[in-house]
Parts: sequence; C-alpha cells; structure tokens
Amino acid sequence: MKKKVIFLADCQSFYASVEKATHPQYAKKPLAVAGDPKRRSGIILAACPIAKGFGVSTAESLREAFDKCPQLVAIQPRMQEYVNISLQITSILESYTNLVEPFSIDEQFLDVTASLHFFESPQDMARHIQKRILIQTGIYMRIGIGENKVLAKMACDNFAKKNADGIFELTKQNITEYLWPLAPDKMFGVGSKTLYHLHQIGLRTIGDVAKTNIADLKKRLQKYHGKKCDVLAQVLWSTANGIDYSPVTPDAFSLQKGIGRQTTLPIDYYEAKDIEVVLLELSSLICQRSRYKGYMGTVVHVGVQGADFKKPTGFHRQKKLQHPSCLTSEVFETAKMLFHQHWNELPVRKVFVSLSQFQTDDRLQLSLFENRERQLSLEKSMDTIKQKFGETSIFFASSLTRAGQAKFLAQKIGGHIK
Repeated sequence: MKKKVIFLADCQSFYASVEKATHPQYAKKPLAVAGDPKRRSGIILAACPIAKGFGVSTAESLREAFDKCPQLVAIQPRMQEYVNISLQITSILESYTNLVEPFSIDEQFLDVTASLHFFESPQDMARHIQKRILIQTGIYMRIGIGENKVLAKMACDNFAKKNADGIFELTKQNITEYLWPLAPDKMFGVGSKTLYHLHQIGLRTIGDVAKTNIADLKKRLQKYHGKKCDVLAQVLWSTANGIDYSPVTPDAFSLQKGIGRQTTLPIDYYEAKDIEVVLLELSSLICQRSRYKGYMGTVVHVGVQGADFKKPTGFHRQKKLQHPSCLTSEVFETAKMLFHQHWNELPVRKVFVSLSQFQTDDRLQLSLFENRERQLSLEKSMDTIKQKFGETSIFFASSLTRAGQAKFLAQKIGGHIK
C-alpha cells in the first residue's frame, strides 16, 4: 500500500496577518488583534511576530500588552473577514487535492497522496502552496508533513513554526531524534493537566511514553488515577509513536451536532421579563440558522450564568421537544419554561440557547391545533427579508426595550465584531 502524505497547513498569526495584509502601512510595526483598542480593554486574540518579539502573547490583556510594547498597533477583530479569508484559503487548497479537512479557522489538513506526482517532493509542493497563498491573500503558511494527521500536526506545531522556511516533515523514522526528546505536552492533544499526571508517574519526555509498554502504561495510570485509563493510555502511547489511522475527511463538520448562540449582557439582568427578551432573540437566531442549514432540532438547551466567575451561579438544562422544530415560537417556549423552572432569581450576565439532535427539514409534523406550515412559511419570509436588507431590518418589538440585544447580536460573529 502506498504511504500517505498528509499536510497540516497553518496560517501564521492569522488574524494579525489578515490585518497586516489589509493595512500594508503596518507591515514593519508590532500589531495585535484585540477586544476594544479604543478603551484599551479586552484580550489579545492574535499578535504578529514583531509584537511577539516584545513579549506580547495571545490571551493576555491589552493593557498588559501595551505595558510591554507601548508602540503596539491594536486593531479590533473583524471576524467575518477572517472567515472569508479562511474560506478563500480552503478554496486554494482544494485546487491541490479534494481531500481538505478544516481543523480550525486557521488550520487545515490535506491528503496530497494522489496529487504528489505533479511535484518533485512533498517539500516542493508545500513551497508551491506557501507561495500561492502568500501572493493571493498575504498570509504566510507553515506546513507540517507526515504520513498521518497526528505526525503532520506535531511536525507543524513543534518544528515548521520554528523553521526559517516554515516546512518540516516528521516521520516514524525521525521521531526518535526530533520528537521523543520533547516534553509530553508537545504531543497533539496533551495539555498541562495531562503533563502533570505523566510527570507524577515518572514519564518526563514523549520518548518515555512511547517506550513504555502499553499494558504497563495502563496500569500506572490506573494506579495513579484510581480508575481505568485504558483509552487515555492507548491514545497517549499511539500519539507518542506517531500512530494515527483517522482519514482526512472533507465533510467532517457537515453533519452539525448542534447550533447555539450565547451573549454576555452589558449589565446584570435581575428581571425575568428582561431575560425572556434575550431568550427570544437567541431562539430566533438559532432557528434562523437551523432553517438556513435545512435542519430541525429535537433538544433545546438553555443556560444562564452570573458575572462572578469565582462564585459561579446559574444553570444548564435541556429538554426534548414534542416534535422536531426550527420554529422560533416553539423553541422559545421550551427555553422560557426551562428558565423559569431552574432560575434561582440571582442576577444573570450571560445567556445561552442551543438546538441539537437534528434531522432534515423535508418533513414537518402537522398539528390539528396549530398551523405549523404557515408558521414556517412566515419565518422563512422573515429570513429572506433579513438576508436582503440586514439582520436588523425586522425583529421582535420586545427587542426595542431596554433589555433587547438584537442590534448588538447582529454585529457579532463568534463572539466578536463582524
């Protein structure tokens, strides 16, 4: 069987790179994408290499970043633009192979096995992809190469990102030299907590994990945790040895498991009627998205949370609908019922609603007491108006009250300004 060749293509400092491509005057300046530059608040979502050279890092506050780098250029995120550029990059990658699997907004797996004969080597193909994407989008790609997804991902994260040419191939032959000396948290899927656990059982490097007999690894983890850890041990051992059988799957995310929307309120909400306004707005948004996708959901999930993260309050509950639905009125009534059943009347700062367990919307359960077909037709007409004239061209009257968040939500995507 022919050995597979898998790429993991990663955009360098993606959000920051998009902004530098848009604003060439900032090409040689430290730049970061962050929450609200005007108020000097929020966290760093992305920092360019120049900014990182001053110590600016992702997830730190904008104030901390300015302390490190007073000349930092901070730009508010434009999530819709980042999504558009990501889709453009996907389209470019699909001209090399039809096996492209988005892993995140800035990372994509490619199985280039069948198209590799057009190039002298995997590295030659990777350089061609780098150059083309840089010319067409202004984004610099780092590419990890391996015979499976795990090797390609670890090649990119640990080596390609640090190489001058942004390309590295990790093989089962060279992992003993390059990968095994590294700490276990350099493995794909291993974080600080798992690193701590591995250190506690005496495994300090990836090589230590790889060379441990799998049965022994299971016993040691079980003894430490006090419960069976067969799956964890198998995954760790396989990853350390560069073993992964999962294919590159272009439609990996096409069968969506759930559609949800949440919002952080500008102030604490104390009144049930105000929170109901937000529940209605979120229900409308997720139902609109479900109709766009051609889905009806059967489970409604509602959550609320207070502002104090040190003393968390709130709840998360779900309920199955009588019939699959994408009708705002039905989803909202269930969401409202869950809210009133479980809210303890403490102040609310964050509200979440989702719809899940989907089926296609080609069959609608009719009712003797309600004209569900008419309701669906009405909501689809509202969708058409919004698509043509904007999300705030039509909305519920309750959104005009002080509690309404519809205009604010319309400006957001992925929790950030579009």
